[in-house]
Amino acid sequence: MSKIAIMTDSNSGITQSEAKQLGIRVIPMPFLIDGELYYEDISLTQEEFYERLKQDVDISTSQPSPETLTKGWDELLQEYDNIVYIPMSSGLSSSCETAALLARDYHGAVCVVDNQRISVTQRQSVLDAMELAGRGMTADEIKKYLERVKMDSSIYIMLDTLKYLKKGGRVTAAAAALGSALRLKPVLQIQGEKLDAYSIARTKKQGIEKMLDAMESDVVNRFGGMEQKEQIHFAVAHSHNEDAANEFASMIRERFAADDVVVQPLSLSVGCHIGAGSLAIACSKAIACSKATS
Repeated sequence: MSKIAIMTDSNSGITQSEAKQLGIRVIPMPFLIDGELYYEDISLTQEEFYERLKQDVDISTSQPSPETLTKGWDELLQEYDNIVYIPMSSGLSSSCETAALLARDYHGAVCVVDNQRISVTQRQSVLDAMELAGRGMTADEIKKYLERVKMDSSIYIMLDTLKYLKKGGRVTAAAAALGSALRLKPVLQIQGEKLDAYSIARTKKQGIEKMLDAMESDVVNRFGGMEQKEQIHFAVAHSHNEDAANEFASMIRERFAADDVVVQPLSLSVGCHIGAGSLAIACSKAIACSKATS
């Protein structure tokens, strides 16, 4: 059986320390802040980032350089036979396409997965890849499986403002139209490759209820029903909003009788485009028990 390495980027929310514990590699996302280059969780912490964002300084995101990717792959291939690389959704960044092009020179040794995930759902894809590798799947089988089940996840996110999202151009026209209602709480959704409008709420409390109702509808209509909720991974993500996130997680545990709800900060690449104060609920369907690849 071939040795398979799992690699992702920091858009997954997996920190460098967590990556070491899991035995995977995480490529840090680069940022330009007032012309100076920083790397997520290497030279830029969550606290430092949101402090600079609050100061309204010039912040832009980028994708990992080709040299960063190929160096990481070359290092891993000294120890492993194959690599499964899970970057953020191709619908939200060109980094996935770049990686896929670079991987052609590795003649199948590097499998780039485009399963349309971001943040906590991308993190779950990484954990799923680890489990599938442990079951004996090949790197190519893991790639095909994760891409086949890419729509088996859902995210709803409530923002404090659309200021940063509009500025970065990372929202559809429908969501941008909510800009006239900035005094309200926009609720957006990620299902597949795009971030789009879902609803608006007059208060945070109402926004939370809308997100919970939306997720319950997905569980019932897309993920097998409430009786199958034990086969769903629930998570909460937030941007510099930890107390509210922990409270939201408690509500999810009660609503869905979920024992384990992951609470995780959104990656800085996401935070850059939505600002502080956001709150999100996410779920991913658990991987099948069999070694299904078709």
